[in-house]
Amino acid sequence: MIDLKDWYSSKTIWGALISIVASVLHFAGIDLAAADKSQLVDSVVNIAGALGGLLAVYGRVTAKAAIKSAP
Repeated sequence: MIDLKDWYSSKTIWGALISIVASVLHFAGIDLAAADKSQLVDSVVNIAGALGGLLAVYGRVTAKAAIKSAP
């Protein structure tokens, strides 16, 4: 695997986190169907990607130094 991505772009990470939350909810008496989990993973990944992009733009706009280009 050569491609790199941020942790919040990983469906595996979000799927695992949602599975943990679903297990806790099941223990509390609330049950999520598999289709709900899948749709929730896709939604969370999309939201996290959008938030990451917004954070990158915000960071660049509020930065105090310019980006140095390669020689």
